[in-house]
Amino acid sequence: MDRTDGITKLIIDPETERVLGVGICGRHAGELIAEGVLAIEMGATARDIAETVHPHPTLSETMMEAAEMFFGHSTHTFIRKKTAE
Repeated sequence: MDRTDGITKLIIDPETERVLGVGICGRHAGELIAEGVLAIEMGATARDIAETVHPHPTLSETMMEAAEMFFGHSTHTFIRKKTAE
């Protein structure tokens, strides 16, 4: 789609890793929300979503990436480390 706008956010209980909520903004957000609704309904954890196969390149991958961020890593996210000044 050649776009950089949009966000997928998971609200996760840090103790149980359970998905409590999902926020998605951007083009085709309506196509992505079903996975979040299912995760909440079934009591899925961040690990459940992170370990589920999400095809590449697709927008559904953003759900997996958001879950991976809970664990501090994500395949397609670059995190710039702060350096001492």
